[in-house]
Amino acid sequence: MKTIGTSLFLFCVSVLTPRASAVTATYTNSTQTVTLTGLGGSSGVGQSSVTWGTCAFDGTNTNCTVSAPYTGVGGGGTISMVLSYAGNGPSPFLANSISPGSSQITFGLVPGNSGHIAVSLQESTGANVAFLSDNFEFFYSSATCTGIAAGSCNVGQVGLTPNATITGTVFGTFDATPVILAVVSASSFGEFSSVAPGTWMEIYGTNLANVVSQTWGSADFNGDLAPTALGGTTLTIGGQSAFVDFVSPLQVDAESPSNTPLGSQPVVITTPGGTSAPFMLPVNVTEAGLDAPPSFNIGGVQYVVALFANGTFVLPVGAIPGLPSRPAQQGDEIVMYGIGFGAVSPNIPAGQLVEQANSLASFDLFIGGVPVTNVPYAGLAPNFTGLYQFNAVVPANAGNGAVPLTFTVGGAAGTQTLYLAVSN
Repeated sequence: MKTIGTSLFLFCVSVLTPRASAVTATYTNSTQTVTLTGLGGSSGVGQSSVTWGTCAFDGTNTNCTVSAPYTGVGGGGTISMVLSYAGNGPSPFLANSISPGSSQITFGLVPGNSGHIAVSLQESTGANVAFLSDNFEFFYSSATCTGIAAGSCNVGQVGLTPNATITGTVFGTFDATPVILAVVSASSFGEFSSVAPGTWMEIYGTNLANVVSQTWGSADFNGDLAPTALGGTTLTIGGQSAFVDFVSPLQVDAESPSNTPLGSQPVVITTPGGTSAPFMLPVNVTEAGLDAPPSFNIGGVQYVVALFANGTFVLPVGAIPGLPSRPAQQGDEIVMYGIGFGAVSPNIPAGQLVEQANSLASFDLFIGGVPVTNVPYAGLAPNFTGLYQFNAVVPANAGNGAVPLTFTVGGAAGTQTLYLAVSN
């Protein structure tokens, strides 16, 4: 009988690509028991509530622990697998069958709840290594079932049978290897499936960090140079170290370095849990995108994020509740932001905070099909890294209402479909 815990809300972890380097611990019979109580299901796919080991409330969270002796990492020791959730009410964790008749499960949460799963290895040498991950296997040592027919004592059948239970001690393995599932350029800036040197990108997967979440701060910088490691996570693209802005178990945000090779390049993440298999990603000279998040899609019209000097957004009046906005008019100067627009002059490498004026060699902007001839600034934004700023003065005869906003960089047209609110 086999029950597999994979990543929260993600499926099929057990059939991912081979791992390049891993930390795998093998543990024997647990000190505590695990009980699954069937909630029923359909089409052979069951669901159970989870009672996980011994629980204790620390005043903020309830932490439920299953521990056991392990070998295979360091000098061996004790592994602890902890399911944590806010408050001291009943556990919101669910065990979901991954396919009809299967005793393999994913962990999930009752809708409206939050929680996480952590695994720590207390080595016999005294070292303690913690992982925010539920990428472990567990098997029942000698299961006992209630509420189901004799000979049907298995996880899959219990999940399909309301109020049936399966309980017992468990054993298995824990694999902390990071796994990359997808890489895109920053989602608010086009979410392209390729990047350019100096582009912000988002990496999605499992076991990508050992912390709940961490965003870089001033202490992580070396002068004006951004960090290449955060919370124990590093990332390379084409063998070059990227600058890491945010890490969590399921997502990492990073800026590709200026010396990223062009063509199909491997993206690799390394954590205390090992090194991921490479994820191949196309790298182009430019992969330009302007800031245009889903929240700026109004009635099916995707507006670019543009601002006036006083912080008012360029949108129809009242388009987004609580956000001051008005359309732009002829002669108004507006500011927009982007990523992936390529090299500037003088050269400012990726990962370095911008402290001097600079400019793009070739950038053209059109509003309502009319060329914008007055562009006071087009280059990397001051006091940021990898973020481009475009100041533009709205030309005459640009139209009225939601008008197309397009651009070219280095002669190549941007691929986003964007609009700007304009009033005559």
